[in-house]
Amino acid sequence: MLVSWLKTLERIYEAITKPDKAFRLWLTTAPTDKFPLGILQKSLKVVTEPPDGLGQNIKNTYSRLTEDVFEGCLQHQFRPMVYVLSFFHAVIQERKKFGKIGWNVTYDFTASDYEISYKLISMYLNKAMDSAEEEELPWDTLRYLIGEAMYGGRVTDDCDRRVMSSYLLEYMGGFIFDSNQRFFFAKTDFEYIIPGDDI
Repeated sequence: MLVSWLKTLERIYEAITKPDKAFRLWLTTAPTDKFPLGILQKSLKVVTEPPDGLGQNIKNTYSRLTEDVFEGCLQHQFRPMVYVLSFFHAVIQERKKFGKIGWNVTYDFTASDYEISYKLISMYLNKAMDSAEEEELPWDTLRYLIGEAMYGGRVTDDCDRRVMSSYLLEYMGGFIFDSNQRFFFAKTDFEYIIPGDDI
């Protein structure tokens, strides 16, 4: 449906030979690799912005995940950990909106940072579960690789690095799977929790 609509739009756009000087075509779209290159090449400005709010940001992140991602790691911890990573990704993107209060330096955390991080989690989960000696995930290693290498590789300010490490300490650890005490990201007007298996 979307592909046929985009091709129709491209044909209409190509057919416009002498537009009025006041003519403007404003398009907003979710990220897709099927967007016609012809329209992009003739565009004056292309802007990619993260959506507003944690919920929308997490939905946007999840919209890029395919079922193949979840089939790549069949460990039961993988889905909750992908959600934790999505929440972390949304939080650090949301902080950008607060300027110097959010981050001392503006960073462009991208979908590729997220993608590399969930692949890392998948690899560690598969490796830990294949090895009979490993009873628990190497949480310190995961936090270090995600916070210092994947996302933190572009962080230049020491205080910003401490903020990112603090988030990972709060969000990522064996406590997220504690059956005796449910994990909450935050309890405010809305309780931010890890959803069940239906995510």
